[in-house]
Amino acid sequence: MTEKKPKKPHQVYTLLVEVGRKAGDGLPEKATGAALMLYASGVDEAEAVRESVAILKQAEMAPLDVSGYGTLEERLKEGHDIPDEERALMDRALAENAVIVAQVTPFFED
Repeated sequence: MTEKKPKKPHQVYTLLVEVGRKAGDGLPEKATGAALMLYASGVDEAEAVRESVAILKQAEMAPLDVSGYGTLEERLKEGHDIPDEERALMDRALAENAVIVAQVTPFFED
């Protein structure tokens, strides 16, 4: 009989994803890309990143770069001020084992 490893609990990670342009991405017509602030659930940050990239690709987006900002606890230790609205989105991501897009900031050429 093989012993089952205890399941690691999921945590929510704050990720900043830079996306380029792709047909059907839903970004404004003249945008050259965008930055997306995400809250993603995962057993570790690597899983949260993989899930986020996969979901963005399914949504016809073109992820270029992902920066991780850690869990709520890690961010609080670093002195980040995290408002209740942000905490509520993090709670939702954890409860739904989901990737929540909190903010989209399109990029435009000057």
